[in-house]
Amino acid sequence: MTEKILAILFVFIKSVIAATGYGGIAILMAIESACIPLPSELIMPFAGYLVYEGQMNLFWAATAGAIGCNLGSLVAYEIGCYGGRPLVERYGRWIMMGRRELDWADRFFARWGYLAVFLGRLLPVIRTFIALPAGVSRMPRGRFHLYTVLVAGVAWFVWSHWKGRLGAESRMA
Repeated sequence: MTEKILAILFVFIKSVIAATGYGGIAILMAIESACIPLPSELIMPFAGYLVYEGQMNLFWAATAGAIGCNLGSLVAYEIGCYGGRPLVERYGRWIMMGRRELDWADRFFARWGYLAVFLGRLLPVIRTFIALPAGVSRMPRGRFHLYTVLVAGVAWFVWSHWKGRLGAESRMA
C-alpha cells in the first residue's frame, strides 16, 4: 500500500517538475512546507538527480527549494499566528495535528527556545509542520525566516559537497 502511494506521489512530482522546472520545485516545496504531507524526501532527491544528469543547475534547484520552503512555511506560520491554538485544535486533524502535538511543540519550544525551529527543520516530518507552532508561539518573523534560510543553506552545502565528492570518486574509478 505504501509503495503504491509513494509511486503515485513520485509520478506527480516528476510530472510537475518536468512541466515547470525550477518553479515546480518551488511550488512542490511550498506545498510540503505549508503542512501538506508531500514529502520533500521525494522532491529534492529527484531535483538532485536532474542536477546529476545535467538537466538542472544545483544552485538554482537548491534556491528554488529554499524559496518554496520559505513561502510554504510563511503560509503555515501566518495560519498559526492568526488562527492560533484554537484553530489547530479544531481543524488540526486534517493535517494530523491535535492537542497532543501542540503540547509536544510547546514543550520543545520551552526546552530549546526559538532554536526549536532550526532543529525542527533538520528533522523529517517535523520540518513539514514546525512553522505552524512557530506561528502559534508568535516567534519573531525575521528570526523564523533566518532559521529557515540557514537550514536551506546547510542543505545546499551538504548537497554540493556530496555532489563534488561523488564526481571525484567516479572520476577516480
